[in-house]
Amino acid sequence: MKNLPPTSLSPSSPFGFHMALPLLMLLILSTLALHPHRSSAADSLSGNQSLSGDQKLTSEGGKFVFGFFPLGNSPKRYYIGIWYNTNMVSKLTPVWVGNRDTPVLDLSSTELKLSKDGNLVLLNQSKSLIWSTETNITANSTMAVLLDSGNLVLQDSSDTSRILWQSIDHPTDTWLPGGKVGLNKLTGENQHLTAWKSLEDPAHGLFYLEIDPSGSSQYFILWNGTKNYWSSGDWNGKIFSGVPEMTSNYIYNFQYVSNASANYFTYTVNTDDVISRFTMDYSGQIKQWTWLSDAQNWILFWSQPREQCEVYALCGSFGSCNENNSPSCGCIKGFSERSPGEWHLGDQSGGCARNTPLQCGGSSSAGTEKDKFYQMDSVRLPDNPETMEAGSSSDCESTCLYNCSCTAYSYSSKCSLWYGNLLNIQEQYNGYDQSTLFLRLAASELPSSSSKSNKGGIIGAAAGGAIGFLALLALTWLVILRRQRRRIIGAAKAAADGVLVAFRYSDLRRVTTNFSEKLGSGGFGSVYKGSLPDSTFIAVKKLINLNQGEKQFRAEIGTIGTIQHINLIRLRGFCADQNNKCLVYEFMPNSSLDAHLFHGSKTDLDWGKRYLIALGTARGLVYLHEKCRDCIIHCDIKPENILLDASFIPKVADFGLAKLLGRDLSRVLTTMRGTRGYLAPEWISGVAITAKADVYSYGMMLFEIISGKRNTDHWEDNKNGFFPASAMKKLMAGDIRSLLDPRLEGVAEIEEVETACKVAYWCIQDEEMSRPTMEQVVQMLEGTMEIIMPPVPKSLQLYSGQQERIVFFSDSTVDQSNQTQSTFSSSPGRSSNSASLKE
Repeated sequence: MKNLPPTSLSPSSPFGFHMALPLLMLLILSTLALHPHRSSAADSLSGNQSLSGDQKLTSEGGKFVFGFFPLGNSPKRYYIGIWYNTNMVSKLTPVWVGNRDTPVLDLSSTELKLSKDGNLVLLNQSKSLIWSTETNITANSTMAVLLDSGNLVLQDSSDTSRILWQSIDHPTDTWLPGGKVGLNKLTGENQHLTAWKSLEDPAHGLFYLEIDPSGSSQYFILWNGTKNYWSSGDWNGKIFSGVPEMTSNYIYNFQYVSNASANYFTYTVNTDDVISRFTMDYSGQIKQWTWLSDAQNWILFWSQPREQCEVYALCGSFGSCNENNSPSCGCIKGFSERSPGEWHLGDQSGGCARNTPLQCGGSSSAGTEKDKFYQMDSVRLPDNPETMEAGSSSDCESTCLYNCSCTAYSYSSKCSLWYGNLLNIQEQYNGYDQSTLFLRLAASELPSSSSKSNKGGIIGAAAGGAIGFLALLALTWLVILRRQRRRIIGAAKAAADGVLVAFRYSDLRRVTTNFSEKLGSGGFGSVYKGSLPDSTFIAVKKLINLNQGEKQFRAEIGTIGTIQHINLIRLRGFCADQNNKCLVYEFMPNSSLDAHLFHGSKTDLDWGKRYLIALGTARGLVYLHEKCRDCIIHCDIKPENILLDASFIPKVADFGLAKLLGRDLSRVLTTMRGTRGYLAPEWISGVAITAKADVYSYGMMLFEIISGKRNTDHWEDNKNGFFPASAMKKLMAGDIRSLLDPRLEGVAEIEEVETACKVAYWCIQDEEMSRPTMEQVVQMLEGTMEIIMPPVPKSLQLYSGQQERIVFFSDSTVDQSNQTQSTFSSSPGRSSNSASLKE
């Protein structure tokens, strides 16, 4: 040992040993005094310890932390709670909050400890109680322990198996795996989730998730504890009837328990690699989140209700919800946000305030006009109307105008009046029950009616004449159309739904001039141009290799024929003459997307059109996946199946030939179909095919919209190889413009190009659970959902260099029945068309 100078505290100094011992003891005691909360185990708190400031407990495996965390900016508010440790989740994500309604402003004067009665209590500087576990404890001493499940337990220190209280029995907004949400039949206590008030305020919000207190197995989302606006449906032994997606959540184990003492539901995660949580969100939706470690962000796995505007009274009184806007909530005309700061944080419960007071009554003071009504078309009417008999709309208006409390009216066959606040209005509403609302406003909020009345008379007369002319024209058109149909198709039969026309094969052969003008071909047949006697162009698809019987064919066509959306091709009719089966579509003058992307040295698709085509296609797929009575998985998304009308509005085609799945998604597609180059990995892995297979194909097509070339064509032109693989490096380097189709000459909104690239990479993730839904794709493209840098799919790591063996799907169509595993391989120097099939 190195000699120390005499003044050092070493045993070799004359008084080093005698002085070192007491000083060392003093140092230890002072350390203990500074950290009274420390114990032999950092996951527990005993009776003589406390937590304050930045002190915290960490679960034994390091997964969760218990302590104080801040929210807000000025001033900061502190809460005692549990959150994921940073080694698990890098973003602060509270999963349980104790003092959610009583935040602490001065952290230095606050202390958490075990009280004399054994409860865990939070006290301020004056020892006043802020929060407590508030349970009856008969044990002599207790201790608090944070478990790796995220559960904080209060247990008898002399018998640790005896749990006196646990946080998982008192959830706030988060439901962790292993937790229970249900009904205690013995005490009547309904264990529920309660949303935060806003993004930065964990106080009790207006939205609750709880089990039916009457004893059934279904769960409700409630607004303000009273209004039920979503139900899970009853438990059928495997899933809740209103949540068919549960069958595809293969990473979870679900369990519903009903016995003499309790009804409750719980779930676990199959693998430790998945970090998942379920929340009652302040948006009024229940959401399942999964942490994606590669992206260091939470990914929304599932949510209900699907549409934000289905949440009851989301926007407060005189607020309006609009699915086409971001954020969804706004104030109706004549009103402004009551609390803009709270609105910004996602709490619109305060609603909107009137800009100008109403004059009220039927008469008005001198120089002041009486109140007027503002017409709101295509709205979902507010809740709680009062109905009355009225002979006309003007009678209904007068009744409302002469009642000072009446704020709006609507008239159809009867008069509906609203008094006081208006709740649950939705604008630009497309539901079956859409109507017109007349909103009462101060006259100054609306243009003067003096000149408007004259204009209105002229417009009304013109409109009446136009309507009469159109009615006459429509009547004439119907007569002509009937004669033409009788001449062309004879005794044309109506389809099962009464809308589609059942054409004879001989008539289709005549209107297509014996199928002479071919528009294109695909895996299910060729498409020919035709012209009806009224000069309406149609596209007739002759189906091949279709083994369905006529009855089954008609049933599926009857279902498909009812589907209408601006971004889906419209089916006008069909033919089912013995072995001759055809589909008759509306004609698209701008052909299909591939004709504009892959052919010619010039292009008439600028970047703006391409982005709108990508967005419109995504909206069409959302409709197929989520808005139809039956979920329709397209199974063959590619540029050839995206048709363009005269205004370049995209129309998804051939969705009628995809396999129809029921809403429970329990049936498995065992027939491999689609086009190589766009097929998701699930097709060759033997697992069930879901709508996420379309998401993958869409992502591959999105790359081609960006580059203007087939993904595999890049092998022939340069050393970059497979485009999705080579583009990732440029995306990460910020070299976005070089990814564009050269024909665009760099003219594009670079932020949109970057967004499209990121969306494409999210769509082609190897695991389907890591891919977004098409609804989320729409939100990302619209800019209403935050999008972060996606991880590199493992499948793309195969394409690291031209000399390596490359495995990819080529660009020829596949429809191999009962084929569960195929490998399409090609050397880098070959064209994709030379790929070989190995079964």
